[in-house]
Amino acid sequence: MERKYNFGVVIPMANESASFALFTGKLAEMFDYLGSGTAYLVVDKVSKDNTLELCRGLSERDGRFRTVWSPENRNVVDAYIRGYKEAVKEHDFIIEMDAGMSHDPSALPMFLRVLNEGNECAFGSRFINGGSIWQSSLKRTFLSRTGTILANVLLGTRMKDMTSGYQGFHVGVVCDLLNYQLLSKAHFYQTEVRYLLRKRRYMEVPIHYRAPSPSVSKKAIKNSVEVLLYYFIQRLKCKSKAI
Repeated sequence: MERKYNFGVVIPMANESASFALFTGKLAEMFDYLGSGTAYLVVDKVSKDNTLELCRGLSERDGRFRTVWSPENRNVVDAYIRGYKEAVKEHDFIIEMDAGMSHDPSALPMFLRVLNEGNECAFGSRFINGGSIWQSSLKRTFLSRTGTILANVLLGTRMKDMTSGYQGFHVGVVCDLLNYQLLSKAHFYQTEVRYLLRKRRYMEVPIHYRAPSPSVSKKAIKNSVEVLLYYFIQRLKCKSKAI
């Protein structure tokens, strides 16, 4: 039996009806195993199916699942931030993950152990021993690996995976993130966060990732390049930021 941790899990939810029961069922099983855990299901207007109704119904049946309706969100980064704002009120550890079984709930104990052993951050990695990518297009895999290489070269980081979205933090780290004006609007968010937190005590955690979609929008790629170049230029100017 795992020890009890005071933790919350922030999960953006959009058009998740097809895998909703499977994902939330697996997450509930993990909460049962750990003896603790609260999920913050963040839903906004991007979701066009009945995900909001499914989340609210689950919240009524199981108080460990809290529905956060956030229609003001402009992008997925806003969804993460809104979830963080709810989770910091109650928890010592906060983990963010994707829905739709892209991220496996069974990895949660490993994240919590890492955070409990003196690390301030636990970053999910597909590219270390024990990690993997499956059911993903060659394009998505190429972008992930190339993004990691570029980020490490241009930003001076040394992580094996700079683009994964499965990660956990001590509550103090999340509070610092909430006080920082992030530049990312899409996929580069995870890379930006890892760059900003590169001087914190961290460990990479092996994860198995299943890409839900083969596509990455041109707008998201453009934002990623712009933010990457911004921090690269700041680094050249010796104004390298860390929080």
